[in-house]
Amino acid sequence: MTEPASNIRINGQRLWDSLMDMAKIGPGLRGGNNRQTLTDSDKQGRDLFTKWCEHQGLTMGVDSMGNMFARREGTDPDALPVMLGSHLDTQPTGGKYDGVLGVLGALEVIRTLNDLGIKTKHPIEIVNWTNEEGTRFAPAMVASGVFAGIHTQDWAYDRTDADGLRLGDELERIGYKGEEPVGQRKMHAFFELHIEQGPILEDENIDIGVVTHGQGLKWIQITLTGKESHTGSTPMPKRINAGLGMARVTELVNEIALEHGPNGVGAIGHLELYPNSRNIIPGRTVFTVDFRHPDKAALEEMDAKLRKGAEKIAAEIGLGIEIEQTGGFDPVTFDENCVTAVRNAAESLGYTHRNIVSGAGHDACWINRVAPTSMIMCPCVDGLSHNEDEEISKEWATAGADVLFHAVVETAQIVE
Repeated sequence: MTEPASNIRINGQRLWDSLMDMAKIGPGLRGGNNRQTLTDSDKQGRDLFTKWCEHQGLTMGVDSMGNMFARREGTDPDALPVMLGSHLDTQPTGGKYDGVLGVLGALEVIRTLNDLGIKTKHPIEIVNWTNEEGTRFAPAMVASGVFAGIHTQDWAYDRTDADGLRLGDELERIGYKGEEPVGQRKMHAFFELHIEQGPILEDENIDIGVVTHGQGLKWIQITLTGKESHTGSTPMPKRINAGLGMARVTELVNEIALEHGPNGVGAIGHLELYPNSRNIIPGRTVFTVDFRHPDKAALEEMDAKLRKGAEKIAAEIGLGIEIEQTGGFDPVTFDENCVTAVRNAAESLGYTHRNIVSGAGHDACWINRVAPTSMIMCPCVDGLSHNEDEEISKEWATAGADVLFHAVVETAQIVE
């Protein structure tokens, strides 16, 4: 037998308890979490995860980007590991489940295997990727990107936060700059369990999202430069208002996204206004446009329309303009065999399921470049994420981890 029996289920209450225990580290202001990457709270979360893994007899390895790999040996010493996991870092006003469900759901898979004494041919490794969120050190998914060869390690180490602190220095400060060269580990396959971060599964009362594709993404930073002047004494025709330019570009972004719907989306999520004084017309604005689409050609078209339209807006107002792409990745098609393993697991367990495109970026999008990969999604209330009010049910978490267990164990192959 290489596949698990369909009556095997993970312990949903144990998984839920672990989620709540991890949520105590880096608490937010209203029930969520602020456990940003490479902070003291991130270290505490990593330390707790390490303790739990060691209690299950796993061997912990850490690479030079701080990625953590907790290994359960297989029976074949030459077989590549099946990896599963996600990330433990959060947004500054993040929820308890984004990323964390994937790591602790993976831990629950191992706990269940140990409870039942099941052996697998392939080793199984839980991974916690560093800096998935990208909120403290841009871009997002930076460590999995280095692992997959998208970024260089030196470039990643030189990323700085708002206080000018370097990613490489902070990695060393919290004690998670490992000796193992990043990207050295090879894998047989990778599975990532995640909350949907959108409303489709809940709206359709579906238990499991079988992720077939991931949207492509572009982060485009725009700097508009005008002239600071008094809000009361400067005549309207004399104003060179960078804030007005930003407002008009915001409307443009919305128009472009609607033109490329329903799959295309766009918004400005980050903005800075200078000097940000009540009675000074803004002389400079810096803001980042987030465009996403599962079709590469459409994403490129959205980018081109933005650049042309923003330059026209700047010229009309008399603003200087700089446009720079600060992050992005192409649309992703996940591995057919891994996707099938997820779908088969959902069907054998009796969970309702549907194919779905991931609207958010994930570490799985980079790992798909170097190994067969797929994702499993479970619903979240109102599709809300990157918010302290992010919520899921114990039942949804359990269903996702059940499917993860069966997909991973089928791929890792049970040994009698």
